Amino acid sequence: MNAVLAIMRRELRSYFVTPLAYVFIVIFLLLAAALTFYVGDFYERGLADLQPFFRFHPWLYLFLVPALSMRLWAEERKSGTLELLLTLPVTLTQAMLGKFLAAWLFVALALVLTFPIWLTVNYLGNPDNGVILAGYLGSLLMAGAFIAVGCCLSTLTRSQVVAFILTAAVCFMLLLAGQPIILEAASSVLPQSLVNAVADLSFLQHFQAIARGVLDLRDVVYFLISIVVWLTAGVWLLDLGRAR
Repeated sequence: MNAVLAIMRRELRSYFVTPLAYVFIVIFLLLAAALTFYVGDFYERGLADLQPFFRFHPWLYLFLVPALSMRLWAEERKSGTLELLLTLPVTLTQAMLGKFLAAWLFVALALVLTFPIWLTVNYLGNPDNGVILAGYLGSLLMAGAFIAVGCCLSTLTRSQVVAFILTAAVCFMLLLAGQPIILEAASSVLPQSLVNAVADLSFLQHFQAIARGVLDLRDVVYFLISIVVWLTAGVWLLDLGRAR
């Protein structure tokens, strides 16, 4: 556990010694506010809730999280520090978990800094803060799944640009997996059982259920399992690369 915390602190520190952290947070906060109050028709709806705020989170994460996670392992490979890291008394699982937790905590910080939007909706009306809290939980879980995908795919390349593109592409497919157009196309070539499995993979479907305030344990477990699966795959890829 000490090794995981040490790597997590190292990664968190690396975010804030470069402009990356500040650029990410500023862009996230500005886009979240603009999309909520202008694109999301917050005032026109006449409802005191944060559904317009959470509606855009999957698409914000689609572009911002790959930019955050692309450096996690790609930069280690490019700079040659991966070999140094692997010589330390740290297992691959500990290294992967430390990097993941650092990125997840960083996104959690960005989410916490959106509290003025929550204060605004409470000032303007009487929202169901339980639903809002569920939306924040769903957003954090979905961000964790995005980061886990990025952790895994960034082990495949030395190029941060390639890692960004791979992560964004895979996350985009996972977001759209449950959409009708995808399911209709899949139903023409796959049996219904596999079509249902494809639908169940959708990040968007599970997140929207939680954001509506329906805190189904299955949705929470889905994101947690996704995180574990992608992180485990990343450890396996690192181990395979080391063996080669």
